[in-house]
Amino acid sequence: MGNCAGVEGNAEINPSFSAPNSSGTAGSKSVSKNAADTSTFGTKTSGSSSSVPPTPRTEAEILESSNVRKFSFGELKGSTRNFRPDSLLGEGGFGSVFKGWMDERTLAPVRPGAGIIVAVKKLKLDSFQGHREWLAEVNYLGQLSHPNLVKLIGYCLEDEQRLLVYEYMPRGSLEHHLFRRGSNFQPLPWNLRMKVALEAARGLAFLHGDQAKVIYRDFKTSNILLDSEYNAKLSDFGLAKDGPSGDKSHVSTRVMGTQGYAAPEYLATGNLCKHDLAASNVSYLCH
Repeated sequence: MGNCAGVEGNAEINPSFSAPNSSGTAGSKSVSKNAADTSTFGTKTSGSSSSVPPTPRTEAEILESSNVRKFSFGELKGSTRNFRPDSLLGEGGFGSVFKGWMDERTLAPVRPGAGIIVAVKKLKLDSFQGHREWLAEVNYLGQLSHPNLVKLIGYCLEDEQRLLVYEYMPRGSLEHHLFRRGSNFQPLPWNLRMKVALEAARGLAFLHGDQAKVIYRDFKTSNILLDSEYNAKLSDFGLAKDGPSGDKSHVSTRVMGTQGYAAPEYLATGNLCKHDLAASNVSYLCH
């Protein structure tokens, strides 16, 4: 994702395995389309406040049951000052991410410097990642809550416009602190690196636990975001899938993600059993 809330594209992986470069990607083209997708998403139940409704769920059910605010396009235009270039936080395969300002209580647009800062991700109209991944974000982040997952505040679905509103993560992505240099991105001391690694692992452990049972599929340094206190949160759930249920030991899917971070057996078979674990190991080696 990158600058709160993800500006780096995901892709269908060519099975010829390659190591990540310093930017964390070895991109291939994405295969998701921008058309509406009526596929259902499966979710699990638990006794926790972080639980999600039972499977399967249609698009309408996901949007109706989401624990987040539905915004109008006009509200988000006002919040970002009509998506002005000087509000731009970053760009990627999904689209552009803009800084916005909202009233802390009502979430109504306010002038810059007032209220709270949010990150508004705006889907490109010709984005290959498209509607299905937008809906996956609403499905998972609209239901799950954990200190080490980025908070989704709301969404907008209006005509062809698809947007997502997240909490603002002022320190940006871990990738920037590891591979970029400048006044905004200083090298992290080892104690902070260990803190970030531990908190990202906690977020992943929560996703894999009985409460969520979600396979993340996109664990990489650009998707680990840092708040003002360097607390780490996982972001970008466009590729997430429900984990195995019942007596199933794995989930098989079309191979998607970022080259260099995927488990070799996942590239060969589409078996997701160890994919997140392999991706986290690659990310920690980048530390």
